[in-house]
Amino acid sequence: MGMSKKMNVLIACGGTGGHLFPGIAVAEELEKRGHSVRLLISEKKVDAEASEKYGDLAFQTVPAIAKPSTFSPKMIPFLFKLWKTVRQCRRILQHHGCDAVLGMGGFTSLPPVLAGKKLGLRTYVHDSNALPGKANRLTARWCSKVLVGFEAAARYFPQSDVVVTGTPVRDELAALPDRSAARAKYDLSAEGRAVLVMGGSQGAKRLNTLVVEAAKAMPGLQFLHITGAFDYDRVKQMAAERDGYHVLSFCDDMASAYAACDVAVCRSGASSMTELAYVAMPSILVPYPYAADDHQSVNAKVFDGAGAAVMRQEVDLDAGGLVADLTRMVEGDEVMQEMAAMADGLALRGAAGKICDEISVEVLS
Repeated sequence: MGMSKKMNVLIACGGTGGHLFPGIAVAEELEKRGHSVRLLISEKKVDAEASEKYGDLAFQTVPAIAKPSTFSPKMIPFLFKLWKTVRQCRRILQHHGCDAVLGMGGFTSLPPVLAGKKLGLRTYVHDSNALPGKANRLTARWCSKVLVGFEAAARYFPQSDVVVTGTPVRDELAALPDRSAARAKYDLSAEGRAVLVMGGSQGAKRLNTLVVEAAKAMPGLQFLHITGAFDYDRVKQMAAERDGYHVLSFCDDMASAYAACDVAVCRSGASSMTELAYVAMPSILVPYPYAADDHQSVNAKVFDGAGAAVMRQEVDLDAGGLVADLTRMVEGDEVMQEMAAMADGLALRGAAGKICDEISVEVLS
């Protein structure tokens, strides 16, 4: 097998940070190995911002299309747009002489995978959730292999060749900065415990409110709260009286945020889960109640069941319950250490490398 051969891989990873950052991690690993990569993203703002930050990678945009419900009158225009996008992807694949297509999930993965399959290329889709989405279950039909982040996801692809690779994590989380430097960056005291709160990009207003209320009953604890842009002003105002409560609308240095804190309160989207395991951080997980197929609860149950996290449904949660959960976690060193060890045990490290291995073993053989 001539491993000196170069591959040319197209990675479709647009639409959300949960698809984008793992796609970037795989691209970085492929380039380290001397292969060439092109990243296909959508015209959304999140994609544009990330492509600026990772300016050394080659990005290209295609229109994002979301599938309507099967019997909707919007189905005809959707199929027409899909056909147009497949043709556009086919031209991109031919123009760049691609050998393989990797979709990182969602409907942005379907057109390039279909185009790749028609051209006889190796095609792959990666799913980072414990309960795979409908788009990926559909896309899997045209894939040489399906790559999954969680062992629990494998059974949803009974017809496919499935490999558990884990979900790739951006390079910057591989070695976290020094804790005291990270705390100084966010004006947190070097002493005592700190809680990282991630509201998530989707409606977390109630979760944000509950955390600020709980914080007022726990004066000894520090908080670093990432709210998302739309809820920043409200949370900042609510927490204004409370010392040691730092509010950010957005965090572009998650490595420092993780390094500064001991425990997290957050949603249970796949990318947060992957990162919490990777940095071995105990957490209280509050699934986003309106996620498709309630897949965030399925993710959270994996961590709760392993003893790496405590899952609380938003409908059952109040500030008092949050105080009780946090107190139990931060006051017992043993509890913290045990949960951290369990989170660490759920981390599948080297996921980007495993994905590259799976593609190269087929394409270059």
